[in-house]
Amino acid sequence: MKRQFDIPDQEAARTLAILRLMLDDYHPRDFEIRLWNGSQLPAETSSPRFTLVLKHPDALRSMLLDTATDLSIAEAYICGKLDVEGDLEAAMPMAQHLMSRRWCASTVARIGWQLLRIPKSVHRSNGRQPARIRGELHSIERDRQAVTYHYNVSNDFYTLWLDQRMVYSCAYFEAADEDLDTGQERKLDYLCRKLRLVPGERLLDIGCGWGGLVIHAAQRYGVQALGITLSQNQAMLANERIARAGLQSRCRVEIRDYRDMSDISGFDKIVSVGVFEHVGESRLQLYFGRAWQLLRPGGVFLNHGIALRATDRRHAGPTFIGRYVFPDGELVPVSAALRYAEQASFEVRDVESLREHYALTLRHWARRLELHQDQALQVVDKPTFRVWQLFLHGSAYFFTSGLLNLYQALLLKPDKGRSGLPLTRKDWYR
Repeated sequence: MKRQFDIPDQEAARTLAILRLMLDDYHPRDFEIRLWNGSQLPAETSSPRFTLVLKHPDALRSMLLDTATDLSIAEAYICGKLDVEGDLEAAMPMAQHLMSRRWCASTVARIGWQLLRIPKSVHRSNGRQPARIRGELHSIERDRQAVTYHYNVSNDFYTLWLDQRMVYSCAYFEAADEDLDTGQERKLDYLCRKLRLVPGERLLDIGCGWGGLVIHAAQRYGVQALGITLSQNQAMLANERIARAGLQSRCRVEIRDYRDMSDISGFDKIVSVGVFEHVGESRLQLYFGRAWQLLRPGGVFLNHGIALRATDRRHAGPTFIGRYVFPDGELVPVSAALRYAEQASFEVRDVESLREHYALTLRHWARRLELHQDQALQVVDKPTFRVWQLFLHGSAYFFTSGLLNLYQALLLKPDKGRSGLPLTRKDWYR
């Protein structure tokens, strides 16, 4: 006698028919699919990398009825209709296939007809909700709302999976198996060496996070460091850490926007790590222009940020990252970033890609988050946990595949044509 789930119900049969149609040209299919009633679509390989689990009859309808977007697929995952057992990063190429595939009209009609016959249910997440922010795009007040949405989750949550310094940006590794704390310390020191900090200089860190870089620069390089952030949570913890290190006389963190800074030529060096992605292209000329104003002649500005490929189209509609992770984030190609920097009169002295380093960093974060799942779920709800799980694994895939890149650009404010810089970079690699 067959078990009950060996005879698929109608919704399961329709779902499997749609999946076979949609994945007909996806080879080798290195994953299996399991439905809510136990019926399966087997993998084409002997060792599946993951299992895609549709836990509700309308999971596929939720993902595809309007159009397959990263937002619709992500929301099915966040609310628990969709799950992945095994390697979540390995599931990303399949998701990309669904989002990028363009079927002929007859195939679209067949898929749509089958989807419409699957009953629709109301299944809303009781946890993290999409960002609801107001005001003029990329205004100071709206940017403050966007930052608050991301960082006010909880300092305790970030502490679980970031390194001991709580550096929330790409680490810098000597080997792929190096630990995260070592990679992040090396990154902080690499930034300081690129800036060529010397004792007594004034350093401005735009978007300083929890203060890891200003503390490192003050301790190891003897500078006077000011960090600014729009997150109250970050500023509070950063200043607590500065006090514990006994560095109150040499560094501090303030809640300020870069546009509110008025210390004309007041800084010897400026650094910005992970802020550029949130400025917005319409504000990039202002962003670089303000850094130019704040920097003394002969000073350098190190801008560290994520970039799109120039050949890729930008998303026209809402995205998972924009709705649930970084509202109003906006990526541009590195060529556009450098153009805006040059328009502000900066001289571009060095550009370095750290793409592989960011993929390694994101995998460290994802593993650490999942290792601390029980503790994390005492601090945040499950949908929030799943948002970050999807964000970290998905981002690792995008950097590994080259769909995203990470660049550090060293920009000079010349002093009457004089750079004051060494002829070589050998001091960066001591």
